[in-house]
Amino acid sequence: MKIETLAIHAGNHSDPTKGAVSTGAASTGAVSTGAVSTGAVSTGAVSTGAVVSPLILSTTFERAADGNIVEGRDIYTRASNPNRRALEEKLAILEGGSEAIAFASGQAATMSIFHSLGGNSHVILPNDIYYNTKVIIDNLYANFGLTCTAIDMTDLGAIKRAIKKNTKLIWIETPSNPSLKITDIQAVVKIAKAKNILVACDNTWATPFFTRPFEHGVDLIMHSTTKYFGGHSDILGGVVILPPAPPLGVRATVATGAIRTFQTVGGAVPSPFDCWLLSRSLSTFAIRMPVHAQNAMKLATFLEVQPQIEKVNYPGLKSNEYHKVAKKQMNNADGVPCFGGMMSILVKGGQKEAMELASKLRLFKHATSLGGVESLIEHRFSVEGIHSSSPENLLRISVGIENIEDLIADFEKAFQ
Repeated sequence: MKIETLAIHAGNHSDPTKGAVSTGAASTGAVSTGAVSTGAVSTGAVSTGAVVSPLILSTTFERAADGNIVEGRDIYTRASNPNRRALEEKLAILEGGSEAIAFASGQAATMSIFHSLGGNSHVILPNDIYYNTKVIIDNLYANFGLTCTAIDMTDLGAIKRAIKKNTKLIWIETPSNPSLKITDIQAVVKIAKAKNILVACDNTWATPFFTRPFEHGVDLIMHSTTKYFGGHSDILGGVVILPPAPPLGVRATVATGAIRTFQTVGGAVPSPFDCWLLSRSLSTFAIRMPVHAQNAMKLATFLEVQPQIEKVNYPGLKSNEYHKVAKKQMNNADGVPCFGGMMSILVKGGQKEAMELASKLRLFKHATSLGGVESLIEHRFSVEGIHSSSPENLLRISVGIENIEDLIADFEKAFQ
């Protein structure tokens, strides 16, 4: 099935609930959930026939009359929940993976991968990257012996030089945040495999609609599901997705087991409601993404010729230094090159001029985050602080799905 169909139907189990053991129990499969709380939706033993998967809020689930665990039934919602299982099924299918592990935030998902490496491990990161990814290693894992080297991930020679005896992971973020550098995924994977090093890809910005990292050989994919998967700036979440083709190498097998344990024992899990809401948002994922990309391409083309703008960082522009690599690995389900809804611009001048431009915009809200239906703009340097590597005149833009003529008009007025 195509991604448009999968986004709606994958993991969406109707409610055939029969033999419900308590009032209000519901099901996402053929087995009654046994939910103890009446906060779920179905009433009595008769199936509701609900077309949409029901929300199941119960934290605990009843055992069989003989005290044994019921096969196929959840036990305690930290370990598993019907809504989380349905969401994980959908996310794994959308990325072409074998399994998905959902978390309460993108940071928790990232942390689970770093944690799985074990103490005294070394990670290679891009030097242009979501700021708090590196902060996890520098701040939270300093006493764990986890270290990292930040390099230009578009420089294959730099990657080779950064490898140490204890390097266990190369972390890819493409397009990068906030300068939209494009990493050649296949080339990095080739280097890593020769040294038995894992490769994880943060695919939050591209999403599987535009880039499918497993097809290029990566071992793990991470998303902040808060962003494009959620799409409405009202859900916090993250996910790690496991590759489609077992058997995995020993190192990858150990890592994936540790990631699931980090989720269920560590407890960094999304609530049933967040899982249900994210599944609902994903139904429109394949409809939203083309509009983000179309609007971004038109806005980038407009901004590129404005005298107030020093540079537009958008890989869809033929003038962009990463256009050739992006065209090779960023495309929609029909194979047509598409480059996503994110960009950044360098405003002529410095921080003062960048902040002034952002303040004059009306449709583009000056706020953190990205990937929602509404357009956002953000001055990254002032958010990241004195250790930021972002240029002081850079504004990151998340292009929404509003009418593009209105978005361009917003900038035209701000430039006056």
